Amino acid sequence: MGQHPARLASDRSDASPSDPPERTRVAILLSTYNGAAYLPAQLRSFQDQTHRDWVLYWRDDGSADATVAQLDAFAAAEPRCRRLQGPPGHLGATASFLTLLRDALPLLADGMVAFADQDDVWLPDKLARGGAGLAGDPGPALYCARQTLVDAGLRRLGASPALGREHRFPAALARNVAVGCTVLLNRPAARLVAASTAPPGAFHDWWCYVLVTAAGGACHCDPAEVMLYRQHGGNAVGAAAAAPRRALAAGRRGPGAFMDQLRAMLDALAAQPEALTGTARADVARLRSALTTGMLARARVLWALRARLRRTNLAETVLFRLWFLIG
Repeated sequence: MGQHPARLASDRSDASPSDPPERTRVAILLSTYNGAAYLPAQLRSFQDQTHRDWVLYWRDDGSADATVAQLDAFAAAEPRCRRLQGPPGHLGATASFLTLLRDALPLLADGMVAFADQDDVWLPDKLARGGAGLAGDPGPALYCARQTLVDAGLRRLGASPALGREHRFPAALARNVAVGCTVLLNRPAARLVAASTAPPGAFHDWWCYVLVTAAGGACHCDPAEVMLYRQHGGNAVGAAAAAPRRALAAGRRGPGAFMDQLRAMLDALAAQPEALTGTARADVARLRSALTTGMLARARVLWALRARLRRTNLAETVLFRLWFLIG
């Protein structure tokens, strides 16, 4: 995915890569697509943040409803709202978010980046908690947190799953804990992701988590619930609160889709070795080699990496290892 020159369009200001960088603490990146039903509540939650030093950069991915009109109206009253006009048309969520990231970075002198979905509601301390979590990291670092699961009317359904304890590479390949709508990246992490090529079909949040940890960066997982995560028929990705429901859903999907994604992640990492630590490069090479051979070679790699390649709990780890052996 190539870089595109950023062109800001709003009722209040225009900017281009030649303009001086904006100094802001947090750049919120919002990709929208037919989100008019829920977007106003999310926009209000940005304004309710206790951390006031933010700017909203948004891109619409080809909406046919009132989404763009709502954002134009919001920008007319909110000077921190700016439209980034990258490539037109429908790119899909991952390409749209990564385009936003690449176009926003030249406009930022420092600070952090936060991904935002159109249909959620942020709790007031979300950005403050993320900023505190990333404070002091000189290298690439990612913050993520839990969510309060709600229905379309914002009625509580439960909490998202616990994030577990193993947040390093290669464990990041086994399970994504970094749900995109909670993710903040510090500037080194944002630059790392922006310079990368994501694998086909990858979710932007999982790619960020895998790449940052493979580069030796930190992942700060906050056990607090920082946002209301709507579960409705239009979710691009939903969440199940209960472990049995997650296991049942995974069993129904089977190993095919997961193993295809794992292979794509490994291939993408192998194609960008300069971004990885030496240990991560070795891990990637061993895993890719095992997946081209038989079950015995795969079992040996799983045993060698047993302390670092695992999921949150024993049941999920067993399922992952079974899929790795047969997938």
